Amino acid sequence: MSERVQRLSAALAERLGSAIADSRIALGEVTIEVHADDLLNVCTALRDEEPFRFDQLTDLCGVDYLYYGIDEWRRGENTGSGYSRGVTDTSSTGRLTFGDENPQPELDHPRFAAVIHLLSLPHNQRLRIRCYGPDDEAPVLPTLTGIWPGANWFEREAFDLFGILFDGHPDLRRILTDYGFVGHPFRKDFPLIGHVEVRFDPERNRVVYEPVTIEPRVTVPRVIREDNRYTRPAEEGDSNA
Repeated sequence: MSERVQRLSAALAERLGSAIADSRIALGEVTIEVHADDLLNVCTALRDEEPFRFDQLTDLCGVDYLYYGIDEWRRGENTGSGYSRGVTDTSSTGRLTFGDENPQPELDHPRFAAVIHLLSLPHNQRLRIRCYGPDDEAPVLPTLTGIWPGANWFEREAFDLFGILFDGHPDLRRILTDYGFVGHPFRKDFPLIGHVEVRFDPERNRVVYEPVTIEPRVTVPRVIREDNRYTRPAEEGDSNA
């Protein structure tokens, strides 16, 4: 762990105090958790004050912790070319269809959060902020567009995909899905097959929406670790043979 990262962590704790709900160092970066009510004041200080000067927001994304840590895969025996995988729970969220009710586990924190990545060009250091939306039914966080204008499209993406609302955003509209899209596709309880199918109808000369016809299923990938077809055979005198 670098001394510079430790100094940043200590400076954050000294300056922000109780506004930081949690702080940790992982993968060479500091991550702090900030209460929604304190987010604007904290971010303003991080942008303007020494020794922070985080003048650039590089990313903002939504996170849904509904099934965090729940694994529906069963990993089988390892082989030379990969390992077998299977779905252990046939009623898993991957098979949800529109209108299905799925039991939701109890969480010890709110379900939705925004994760913000900051970069300080003067000090060449990075910081990660996590901020939970207090209400799971309507997660609302203050917009950061007044501090970093580049947050505009990032927040629109988090709204579109996760349904996180950003209070004060100048133009909070969907940015990736269609205007008539129903729901938020990156939520953990959103059906993998979606709600409708879309196709172009040549007779009507327009795009039409129809009920989904494919069967709900969980894709099971095959992981290849080493392909023997491309392994060079050992030659006589080869020191690695």
